[in-house]
This record gives sequence, C-alpha cells and structure tokens, in this order.
Amino acid sequence: MIDAVTRAVRRVPPAWAVVAGIAVIVVAAGLTAGLAALGGPSPSPTPTAPVETPAASPTVASSLAPGASAASVGPVTSTVPAGWQPTFPIRAAFYYPWYPEAWKQQGLDPFTRYHPSLGFYDSSSSSVISEQIAAMQYGNISVGIASWWGQGTRTDVRLPAILAATGEAAFRWAVYYEPEGQGDPTPQQIRDDLTYIAAHYASDPAYLRVDGRFVVFAYANSGETCAMADRWAEANTVGAYVVLKVFNGFRTCQHQPDGWHQYGPAAADSSQRGYSYTISPGFAKATEASPRLARDVERWTASVASMVASDAPWQLVTTFNEWGEGTSVESASEWQSASGFGTYLDALHARGPAGIAPVH
Repeated sequence: MIDAVTRAVRRVPPAWAVVAGIAVIVVAAGLTAGLAALGGPSPSPTPTAPVETPAASPTVASSLAPGASAASVGPVTSTVPAGWQPTFPIRAAFYYPWYPEAWKQQGLDPFTRYHPSLGFYDSSSSSVISEQIAAMQYGNISVGIASWWGQGTRTDVRLPAILAATGEAAFRWAVYYEPEGQGDPTPQQIRDDLTYIAAHYASDPAYLRVDGRFVVFAYANSGETCAMADRWAEANTVGAYVVLKVFNGFRTCQHQPDGWHQYGPAAADSSQRGYSYTISPGFAKATEASPRLARDVERWTASVASMVASDAPWQLVTTFNEWGEGTSVESASEWQSASGFGTYLDALHARGPAGIAPVH
C-alpha cells in the first residue's frame, strides 16, 4: 500500500520552464487543492540562459570545497569505452536543470533553506554540469534522471549541454517526463514526445539505454490508475524502456511498463519489490515552517545500506539537487565534509550498489 504522504502530488506547472513564445504545458482541470498545498517549483519567468560550450569532465580538485585536499578522495571521474552502459543494479539520482530560474520564486530569493557549495548556480554552465557529474560519480551514482518538461522548454534546451558535458565519463542520462504529472497526456502527445526524445537524444552516447532501448522515467500525480499504463503502452511505438511512477494497484494492471519507481521524498525509504528502491535525505520545503522529513545522516547511512541490500535493479536517490524542497544530496555548507562532496554523498561513496566497488 502506498501511503498518502508518498503519494502526494509534488509539482505544479513551471511557467519559468517555457521558452519565450512556446507554451507546452497547461494546468490540468482536475488538479486538487492538495496539489497547491504539496506542489513543487513554480518560479517566476526569466529570460532563457544561453547554453554554454561544454567543458571537459573535471578532476576531483575542481569539485572540492575550499581548503579540502584532493588526496583525501583520489580521482573520481572515470572514463569508459565507446558504447558503455551501466548494468543492473543501477544507482541513479533525480536531477533538476532548472536554475537560475528556480532560485527565485514564490516571493523568496533564494528559494531554499540551504547554501549549495557551488553557489546559486546556472544549470546552463558547462563547468557546473561537469562538477555535478563528478560529484555524482563520487557517490557511485552512474545515471542522472533529468527533469524534462517538454519540447522547447528550458529543461529541453539545456539537455544537449548536459549530454555533451558527460564526454567519456562513466555516466549516463535519462529524462524524467514531467507532463504526466500535470494531467493525462494523450497517447498521441506521449508518442510525439517519445519520438522527439528518440530523434534528438537517444542516439547520444551519454544517453542511458537498457538492452539497446532508450530509457524514460515518467512522473505522475497521486490519482493515477491503470489507465496511465494503458496510455503509455499505446503510445510507445518507438521501443522506449519506460519506468512509470507507482500508484495504488499498479501491479494488477494489464499493461505493464518495463519498470516502476516511487517519487516520495517525504519518506526516508520506499521499496517497490522487484522494481526499485528509493531513498531520501530529507524534505524541507522553502515555504514550509517545518520539514516533512528532517535530515539525519545516521538514518541516511542506514537507508543507503538498506537500498544496497535490496539488490533492486533501480536504486534511486531523491534527489541530487532539488533545492526548493530541500531534498538535495549535492554538497552544501550545512553538510560539508573533508571530501568536499558533503556527508550525504560521502555515505553513498562508502556503499556502492551490490557487486560494484566504491569509487576511490
């Protein structure tokens, strides 16, 4: 049974994510008051930031906090032969390329309780992307699941730079299909988007594939039924490897996707037996007086151990850098450590997925 907390709808449509002159996401008429209470970012519109020329993958020294020693952690960014893809179990983190727009919203600037070690950065910056890839690799994370709000949105415009910055690193990307969380996109809309992703990104060496099929995770709202799985089954004529978000009764659906996941960072752990195991460091939204899940490094370390022991094919971290909701494991001054990557990534560094040695 999925509890009400982990089933809560997280997002509201991001007006700031739309490239000027292109409206691709609308509010679904059926969204409830719970969405407004529990929803995620809806930053104020700002001009689209330019996509920079990607830089080479960084060394550890570029990712360390001031005063930290690179010798304490050794090289992080590893390279792999052409055509490399990670194999199960895969550790992946949800990743948000919606900055600087999302730093200022709902009357707050910055829209976060915390202070990222990289500062209030720009997601278009190739140097920022490269340092974030190195940080995730340090945490034995081999895949970033990048929030994607549709064709022509800022998260779409930034994706080529994200893929390019990966270079030859042992790291891959998949999109997190957000429109499903805004209503019920038709099979035709989903098919058009999958065709677009296939044409623009799936052939990139840095894009994640399982058994040769490009991977797409899809968010969803709390009221979904098997009708969502039916729509995706009808839409997926391009051979995508689809991982849908769970809902009550998902195992009984006639049409089953390739995988299921939970996105509910108000819960420290969530096991979807046979499919995925998800962990969260905390949930402290910028606009709320108290955390929905308080941060606790000891509990987090235990969650990491439980995730590894689960041997689930998808081992998921919510999140790498969702700063507005305070679910980030990316380094911040509030949890900095001698490694320069912060205590939450340190715990992930110490325990890689089963059968995979930690990066040293």
